[in-house]
Amino acid sequence: MSIKRINPPSLYDGTATGMSQATIDTDTGLIFISGQVDWDTDFQTNNHDMKTQTANAAKHLITVLEAANSSVENILQLRVYVRGEVADHMEDIVPIIASTLGTSRPALTGIGVASLASPETLIEIEAVAKVAL
Repeated sequence: MSIKRINPPSLYDGTATGMSQATIDTDTGLIFISGQVDWDTDFQTNNHDMKTQTANAAKHLITVLEAANSSVENILQLRVYVRGEVADHMEDIVPIIASTLGTSRPALTGIGVASLASPETLIEIEAVAKVAL
């Protein structure tokens, strides 16, 4: 197996913490995308509401997909981690996720958690996708 690491320069650099924004198994074309959050390149959250954080995490997901030669149409699985009860945030999250995915319908799981990458982080989105052919 050969692994390619994806770290778009417009996103925060996780090298110091031992992570990449995504890794690609070049033998299978599978892309494993790290949880995307509303962080700038300095690991800072500048928005403190669920809608904006969801939209920005989704934009970061698209940035990583494009850097990996893929797109939302090639997402196989999407996991959405939400601080607290997922049901309490559905009306904020669902329209943004649906708009981001368009006609793509990956397997999707919503998970409520007690904490995420930073105390200000409200949502994290990770995915498994395939490289575009």
